[in-house]
Amino acid sequence: ETLAWTSVNKWGEAYRTWILPPPGDTARHAKVLVTGAAKRAQMPWGLVNNWSLTHCRSLPMKTTLRFRMLLISASLGIGVALAQTPAFPSRAINLVVPNPPGGLVDTSARLVAEPLARLIGQSVVVDNKPGASGNLAYQTVARSAKDGHTLLISYSGYHVANHILMDKVGWELRDLTPVGLITVATNVIAVHPSLPVNNLKEFIAYLKANPGKVNYASQGNGSVSHIGNEIFKQQTGTEMVHVPYKGSGQAIQYVLSGQVQVFITTPPSVMGHVLAGKLKALAVTGKIRHPQMPQVPTIAEAGLPGFLLESWVALYAASGTPPAVVQKLAAEVKRSMELPETRQRADQAGIEVRYLSPT
Repeated sequence: ETLAWTSVNKWGEAYRTWILPPPGDTARHAKVLVTGAAKRAQMPWGLVNNWSLTHCRSLPMKTTLRFRMLLISASLGIGVALAQTPAFPSRAINLVVPNPPGGLVDTSARLVAEPLARLIGQSVVVDNKPGASGNLAYQTVARSAKDGHTLLISYSGYHVANHILMDKVGWELRDLTPVGLITVATNVIAVHPSLPVNNLKEFIAYLKANPGKVNYASQGNGSVSHIGNEIFKQQTGTEMVHVPYKGSGQAIQYVLSGQVQVFITTPPSVMGHVLAGKLKALAVTGKIRHPQMPQVPTIAEAGLPGFLLESWVALYAASGTPPAVVQKLAAEVKRSMELPETRQRADQAGIEVRYLSPT
C-alpha cells in the first residue's frame, strides 16, 4: 500500500508531504519516516511514531523488522530530547501590554494574570509598554526568548490594522504564535456633556451643522477607536478632527476635561464616567445592549443599523516557542477564564469572556 502524510504549520498551511512507497525499499521507508518523526516532534499534534507503527503492522514481517527497529530508535531519540526540555514555567511570566493602565487590553491582562498565576504556581507580571501604536510591545515579545515566559496581550486594532496603516512596524505576524483569544467587548459612543446633544440622531445633526469643529480621541493611530471613528464619519457624512493619545487612560482625561468631545471606546474606559453622569453614552456599537448600561440603546436602535464595532483581545507567544509550552499555556489560560470569579470580574468591567483556542 502507499501511504501519505502532510504536515501543517501553525498558520494552517500544508508545507510538506511525505509519500511512503509500497513495502520493499526498507532504506527509503526508514529515511522518509525518520525525517517525518523529526519534523513531527516539533508539531503540536503528537509524535509520528504512534502513527507509523500502527500502519507498519500491515507490512510483511521481513520488510518491517528492520523498519520497526529504525522507528523505535528514532522515537527513543525524540523521547530523550523531549525529556531534556526544561520544566515550564521555571520563573515568572511577563505579560506585555501595548497600552498604558486602563482600557480593554490592560483590564483583560489583569483579569487573566491573577488566576493564571495561581494555576501555574509562578507570578504573572503585567508589564505595560505603550508606544509606537503598540509596536514597541510587539517588538519586545517577537524578539524575546522563545520559551513562553514572555507573552503579548493585544487587541484587534493593533494586530490587524498596524500593517495596513504603517509602512514599518518592526514585527511580522509570523513572529508570533497564538495562545488564545480571551475577551471581546462592544464599544460605546461617548460624548462630553458640553455637546448640546442627547441622542445619536442629534449628535449626527450637530456634526453636520458644525463640520470640523468637534474633536474625537483615540488610543493612537491604527487603534479601534481611530478606525471606528473614521468609519462612523464615512457612514454619516460628518467631519471630526482626530486627536490620538497613548492609550485609553490618557485619552479619557482629555475627554473628561472637555478638551476633546468624543470618544468611541470599549466600556472599561468610560462606563464608570457614564454611570456617574460625567459623560453621555449615545449608543453601544454591538447587537445587544450592555448589561451594565441597559439604558443605553444599541447603534441600530439609535438609528444607525449599519455601524457595528467590536474589539477582541488575545494572547501570543514568540514564534518558535515549543508546542508543548504553548499547549500548556493555552490550557491554563482557558481554565483561568472559565473560573466563576473571572467571569464576575469581567462583567463588572463591562467586557465579555470568550475563550477561543489557537487550534
